[in-house]
Amino acid sequence: MDIGFVGLGAMGAHMARHLRAAGFPVHVFDKNPAAVGAATALGATAHASPAEVADAADAVIVCLPTPDVVRQVVLGEGGILQGSRIRIFVDCSTTGPSVAREISEALAPRQIASLDGPLAGGVAGAEAGTLSVMVSGPRFAFDEVAPVLRSFGRKVVHVGEKAGLGQTLKLVNNMIVGANLVVAAEAILFGVRAGLSAETILDVLNASTARSFVTEEIIAGKLLDRRFEFGFRLELMRKDLRLCIAEADATGAPMLVNAIAKQLYEAAAVHDDPASDMTRVVYQMEKAAGAVIERDAPAEA
Repeated sequence: MDIGFVGLGAMGAHMARHLRAAGFPVHVFDKNPAAVGAATALGATAHASPAEVADAADAVIVCLPTPDVVRQVVLGEGGILQGSRIRIFVDCSTTGPSVAREISEALAPRQIASLDGPLAGGVAGAEAGTLSVMVSGPRFAFDEVAPVLRSFGRKVVHVGEKAGLGQTLKLVNNMIVGANLVVAAEAILFGVRAGLSAETILDVLNASTARSFVTEEIIAGKLLDRRFEFGFRLELMRKDLRLCIAEADATGAPMLVNAIAKQLYEAAAVHDDPASDMTRVVYQMEKAAGAVIERDAPAEA
């Protein structure tokens, strides 16, 4: 299959690289000339628009930052919908189930099968080719592109035929990570204010029932050394939590804790750079608590 790829950002660039390493012919588009140049250096073919990519490829994958950008790339002037060759569309962005259904309905009259396949694993997972890919849509289309997705995904799962189920699962994942980070940071900052060292707290937590990916990989693995660099932008976590609240409201599911967590990310985006790492929410919480999550100073000789 010839594969199209639109969106060569922090994750998409690595995904396109893995596609080329797996031997797929790859056709790319991005507004960033440097990103396109890096892809063509690996053997990808550049095109002037998403429509041209969809003229050249059997399946087109997009990995884009917001629902509005996805709508424009797929449905707008020069968009994927206007391509002549495309048979399968895969959206690896996080757009929410409502947008996934909208895109699927728009592509159906053109006989283009639509899959939503959002990702978990962050930039590190994209770089290593170990992403989780949560795919929903027609099973026949999933079966056809599964080998493509496995070039950058370690766990590629078909979660259902209904458009939007993959997006729903991604929101479930991100709401847990987003809320877990602020709850864990709040608890650790309480411990620090009470006289415990952050390093001791995390050493015990990560051998106890409170351990999680957040306490092990994000807080102990990065923030303890003052590295605010998980690899997911603050503005994107804020966007995802907004989507969570809106979609939960549409289904009638209560969203009490995550509504509070969202407010912390909203405040962090106001007081920090929205394009900075999502872990900067903890920096803002530290300022409010008057305490810091950091490694113990080395003992004097």
